[in-house]
Amino acid sequence: MRRIRDFLKEYRHLWVLSYGIVYLLWFRFLERSVTVRTGYHIIHSVLDDRIPFCEYFVVPYFLWFLYIAAGVLYFFFVNREDYYRVCTFLFSGMTASLLICTVYPNGTDLRPFFDPGKNAFTKLVGWLYRTDTCTNVFPSIHVYNSIAMHIAISKSRNIGRLHFGKWIKWGSLLLSTSICCATVFLKQHSMLDVGGAVVLASIVYGCIYGYPVFEMKPQWDKL
Repeated sequence: MRRIRDFLKEYRHLWVLSYGIVYLLWFRFLERSVTVRTGYHIIHSVLDDRIPFCEYFVVPYFLWFLYIAAGVLYFFFVNREDYYRVCTFLFSGMTASLLICTVYPNGTDLRPFFDPGKNAFTKLVGWLYRTDTCTNVFPSIHVYNSIAMHIAISKSRNIGRLHFGKWIKWGSLLLSTSICCATVFLKQHSMLDVGGAVVLASIVYGCIYGYPVFEMKPQWDKL
């Protein structure tokens, strides 16, 4: 018990993660309340029809969970200021997304017919489709959080000082880009969902890090 008390005393900022409970309860409510029976607005664009379905993108899609969790934990233990920033970035966009879906019920009609027994990747996609509905998609949380986490990593001085910091940042860019692509290649999201997430991330970025939004050059020069 003493170790637990000491841990909680040293890492008092753990309370921020309690937001996850609020988010999950709110999201679950939306998943149950927004259905075909209740009706919702279909998010669809011409570009969506030109993007082929590719089951291999299920790998980066699921890596999103590890990417976000590992990033938050890193900042939690290494830099409290960066931790507060990245949590504010993530949670602000997640809350905005839930608010949008609450007042503007939405979903997609993009999921294709495919053989879930074709290979291991299609089996994973089949499981994803069964466990995650095609509603509450605008803007894409997968895309928004991937952008937010990569920005936090690219701006981290602690990571920049690491021997392999340069490669961590480039790896983050590759993974976050792959995750964003996965959302449309798996037909989980429309390009409109991606665009909405980019716009939302740009707005929240300015509130947290300051404008101009795309002032990333000083960071890239250090890579």
